[in-house]
Amino acid sequence: MRPVHKFSVEAAGPAPNYADTTSWAALPGHRTAAQQRLPGLPRPAFTPADTVADVFYVHPTTYFWRLGYWNAPLRLRRLRRFTDRTCLRNQASLFYDVGRLYAPRYRQATLYSFFATKNPSSPLALDLAYADVKAAFQYYLKHYNHGRPFIIASHSQGTMHAQRLLHELIDDNPQLRKQLIAAYLVGRKVKPHEYQHLPPLRDSLQTGGIIAWNTASRGTEFAPYRGLLVTNPLTWTLDSAAAPASLNRGGVPLTFKRIDPHVTGAQIHHGLLWANPTHPPGYRHLHIPGEKDLAASYHIVDYNLFYLNVRQNARARVRAWKNQQ
Repeated sequence: MRPVHKFSVEAAGPAPNYADTTSWAALPGHRTAAQQRLPGLPRPAFTPADTVADVFYVHPTTYFWRLGYWNAPLRLRRLRRFTDRTCLRNQASLFYDVGRLYAPRYRQATLYSFFATKNPSSPLALDLAYADVKAAFQYYLKHYNHGRPFIIASHSQGTMHAQRLLHELIDDNPQLRKQLIAAYLVGRKVKPHEYQHLPPLRDSLQTGGIIAWNTASRGTEFAPYRGLLVTNPLTWTLDSAAAPASLNRGGVPLTFKRIDPHVTGAQIHHGLLWANPTHPPGYRHLHIPGEKDLAASYHIVDYNLFYLNVRQNARARVRAWKNQQ
């Protein structure tokens, strides 16, 4: 995974032009991998164009290959296809029926950036990736939003960039705070008091704040995550009570071929969200060579394990925001 060259902006290729529809992995009115539906999942009575809300989704790292770059150039068609059939299908799809979906392509930093924190190229690569995401969000606000309420949804590297968006553009902006339904900041370190004006949401219908979790096998302890914000996606509360698997409406394996009802329970413990270690196939632990501490992590399936619960909750929060108006 280690890039063979030093970081350079030129090696990352041209910046995306968000006026060009090909710079978006999902854009209303255009076909997207997020439109794929699970067998047996009923279609809503409305189309995304009829909904009152928007969803701005930032995908996680999908650039693992040793191509020598610190940032993935947008010209890599194989990478775009891989991102679509993994993240867009397994994560963004659960928000497709929630609102009009916007998912920018960006020059993501290589996975190596997160494990080589002392390398001076790592923060530069992450800053470049964030600059693209910020440009996409600003373009969305100027050309597509028109004052509509919105959800921000993200995972892993995408959450790192979404966190920064909230800090720089939303937390101190009263109008955008009013439009924010919720921010699903999944798969990264999020502090309970991360923001001055965006609180952790404490129930299933509260709006105007943040939601976060990092999933691991029950019994796991991981000191670096102690004190982080954890939302239980089966109860949408912040307490440590164990939520039984009977509350899990259905998980979706990485193959995206079935719905598994009651796939796991969930419990908040010392900055982690515990999940049951036994379940049907298709929910893999994280495997990074040399990183044994992460072997109990369900990072890859943070959303998949609670797919239908997140989908239902996002739609419920949209309705709650609308009723509050």
